[in-house]
Amino acid sequence: MGRVEEDIQFDWNNIPRTVTVSSFYMDETEVKNVDYREYLYWISRVFIDYPEVYKKALPDTLVWRRKLAYNEPMVEYYFRHPAYGEYPVVGVNWLQANDYCAWRTDRVNEMMLIEKGILLPDPNQAGDQNFNTEAYLAHQYEGAVGVEMEDLDPNKDFRKVRMEDGILLPKYRLPTEAEWEYASLALVGTSVDERVYQRRIYPWNGDGLRNPSAADRGKIMTNSVRARGDMMGVAGALNDNADITAPVHSYWPNDFGLYCMAGNVNEWVLDVYRPLTSQNVDEFRPFRGNVFETLVRDEEGNIAQKDSLGRLRYREVTEEESIDRRNYLQADNINYLDGDKSSSIVYDDEDASLERGSKRMYNTGKEKTDPRMTSLVSDHTRVYKGGSWRDRTYWLGAGTRRFLDETLSQDDLGFRCAMIRVGGSRGN
Repeated sequence: MGRVEEDIQFDWNNIPRTVTVSSFYMDETEVKNVDYREYLYWISRVFIDYPEVYKKALPDTLVWRRKLAYNEPMVEYYFRHPAYGEYPVVGVNWLQANDYCAWRTDRVNEMMLIEKGILLPDPNQAGDQNFNTEAYLAHQYEGAVGVEMEDLDPNKDFRKVRMEDGILLPKYRLPTEAEWEYASLALVGTSVDERVYQRRIYPWNGDGLRNPSAADRGKIMTNSVRARGDMMGVAGALNDNADITAPVHSYWPNDFGLYCMAGNVNEWVLDVYRPLTSQNVDEFRPFRGNVFETLVRDEEGNIAQKDSLGRLRYREVTEEESIDRRNYLQADNINYLDGDKSSSIVYDDEDASLERGSKRMYNTGKEKTDPRMTSLVSDHTRVYKGGSWRDRTYWLGAGTRRFLDETLSQDDLGFRCAMIRVGGSRGN
C-alpha cells in the first residue's frame, strides 16, 4: 500500500510498503440516503423519549452551502427527496458513521434470530428495550421469545443463543485504511499466481480515467473534476454524467465488485491520522486508533445494567489491569510511537500531561502561547480516502490520504461498512 505516483504536495505521509490484511467483507457501494433515512426512522420510533438521539444522528445538510454558489436546492432536497434515495449520504461525520455501523449490526442480528424463529418480531420496542446484540448475549434483553434453544445442561431446560452457536454475525464497522486501500486496488484482477503484473494507481488498470474496453471505449470511469470548472462535461457529451454525486451503482465496479472506490464521494476509514503511520504500524492488520476497553461491572463482578438506550457500558482498561501484560500497558495507544512522550518535542518536560488530548505533539491548535503547540492533527483526527465529485484526478489514487476532525462533515464525504471474515485460511 502507499502512493504509487508522484507526491506533488510533498506530504511524505504514505511511503509505499507491503502489509497483510486478513479476509473481510465490504459493502459494494457507499451507504445511501435511503439507508440512512431508514436508520433515522428507527431512531425516531424507538427513542421517542430521547429526541436528542435523533438530533445527534441527523446529517448536516448545510454542508452544501458555499459563499459564492447557489446550493440551496441541495440543502433542501438532497437527503430527503426520493429522487436522491440511491445517492450516497453525505454530511455524516465519523462518529455518526460509527453509530450507524453499530445500529446495523443489531438490526441484522435481530433479523437473523427472527428468521430462525428464536425471537418474534417486536414492533413495539422502545427506549432501552430495543434489541442490542451485546445486551442479548449478556442476558439483558428478553424480547418476544419464539422457539427456545434446548440447553444440554441437565439442570436447565432452555437457553439463549450464544456466540458459539454461529448464528450471530460479527460487527459492522468502518474499514481500516489498509483494508480500504486493498479493496480499492483489487489487485486480484492484475495477478497471476503470486505475480502482480500491473501495479495500479486507481481501482482499474492504466493511468487514465477513460474506459479502454471496446464496448465503452473513451467513457469516463469515475465521477470527479476533469478540469477547472468542468464538473460533468458539455451539453450533449457529458463526460461523467454527474454534476454532484451519482447513484451508488454508477460506473464500473472494480475486480472485487465494488463501486465508486475512486470518485463520487470520499469515504471515512477507521484510522486516526498520523503523518508517520506508514513507518510505525504493524505489518499485519495495520491500524492506528486503539483505545482498549472493558465492560463496566459491579462489585460482585457482574456486568452492569444497560444504559438508557439499551447498550452495555464500557470503560477504558486501567494501567493496574494491564500491569502484567506484555502486548500493551495502557488503554489509549493512539499516540504510541507518534505523539507519546518518547516521540514528543517536549519529551524532556516531566510536567507535561500524558493524558489523551494533552498538549504534546498533536493537539487542536488552541494553545497560542507556544508556537510548538499548534497542529490540525489531534487524537480525534480521522483519515478519509477515495476522492470525490469535487476532486481532481490526483486524489483518486487509492494511496492518497487526507484527514478531518471526527466531528466534522463535508458534502463530498460518505462511508461504507466492512466486517471481518471470521476463521483463518486453510493453508496449503
